[in-house]
Amino acid sequence: MKRHSLKTTDPCCPAALRRNQDRSCSTTVHSASPAKGSRTRRKAGPEKETVRKRRRVFKVVEPSEKDGRVEGKRRENGEGQPKKAAKLHYNQCDKESASRATDSDTDREGNSQVVVAEVEDMTHSHPKVQCAGEGQSAEKRTCLKLKETRETVDVQRANFKAKYKKQRKLGEGGCGSVFAGYRKEDNLPVAIKHIPEKNITRKPVGPNGKMMPMEVAIMLKLAGRKKGSVGASAPVSLLDWYDLGQELILVLERPFPSEDLSTYIFENGGSLQEKEAMDILKQLVDAAIGLQDRKVFHRDIKSENILIEMSSSVQRVRLIDFGLSCIVKKNSVYRTFSGTQYHTPPEWCSCSTYRAGPTTVWQLGIVLYEMLHLDTLFETKSFLNDELEISSELTTDCKDFLQLCLETVPQQRPTLMKLKHHPWLQ
Repeated sequence: MKRHSLKTTDPCCPAALRRNQDRSCSTTVHSASPAKGSRTRRKAGPEKETVRKRRRVFKVVEPSEKDGRVEGKRRENGEGQPKKAAKLHYNQCDKESASRATDSDTDREGNSQVVVAEVEDMTHSHPKVQCAGEGQSAEKRTCLKLKETRETVDVQRANFKAKYKKQRKLGEGGCGSVFAGYRKEDNLPVAIKHIPEKNITRKPVGPNGKMMPMEVAIMLKLAGRKKGSVGASAPVSLLDWYDLGQELILVLERPFPSEDLSTYIFENGGSLQEKEAMDILKQLVDAAIGLQDRKVFHRDIKSENILIEMSSSVQRVRLIDFGLSCIVKKNSVYRTFSGTQYHTPPEWCSCSTYRAGPTTVWQLGIVLYEMLHLDTLFETKSFLNDELEISSELTTDCKDFLQLCLETVPQQRPTLMKLKHHPWLQ
């Protein structure tokens, strides 16, 4: 899995090298349309460490229903912060009711949840009547809670360091950094993902409404609590997680040897043969159906988030990075876009709404398009402006499959199950 961060904007270097700032970070965009300007094509070459990066939109804030003004949950540079009460709390970035997790409440053995006390700043709190000695007791309780929190964090961090060895950095994006590593007891290759607190979305899960990082809840839900399930499904498995208050550490399965599909395409000359692309798409459709059955919307299926595992004679497709994923409710309509800005579905550009199923089909079409068209990076804006064409060299069934996935009207796109039974995949 090669995900090196290349920081260069030199116009003389190959196009595939000039994408760090443009495509690797998550950002907040107050627009429903893709970014202006067209990206350059990827350029095949001998560089082994070149990886294409895309910008991920962490959240596009929807208009307020009250007065039409755009409301942002996250304040920049501390502007607009409340002055009367300062609380230590978990940051909840995504306000979508459609994304609420309801049925994952797995406690991890040896990984106690860090409880961050909500404590008002005593210097800014409203005055209130106190009994003799009450304020002093409250301060003592506060100190004890904060001490317990620090001790819990220290214990978890020590447990992580005792169990895993962190090695080279694999990649870095707007949501966090990923490192290679291994489990000390058996040298199992792992990926170690560090997510800062500001990028963690937390949701109440289970019957008791316990707060849990959304990415953790999603991956536990996909695991289904089955023993021995590591490596048995398309999504990579979550092996461990450590909630350290200021950051979240995820320890993930790292298939070895493997590389992301973006790198794989690049190293194979900039495009793949139709037969090989079909084998990959068939596995991707099955993986997407599996997510749909578990009511999980990945939101960011793209070549950088697809691993090609090469440990056997048959290449196997794996899905990674569930940092923007959510739980799907029936008939959910999303009005907050999370994903790759250049891959927004047409309905988001026109109506600022989208649904899970048609969007996933659209993303699969983008992946297929980039596999089959030499040195081409897909952009929704370019496609809608007729600047991208489907190759005439493809077979009739393949062209039909691709055209169905890239229908601009979401109601005309086939379901995942219909894609599975399309003649091209048979």
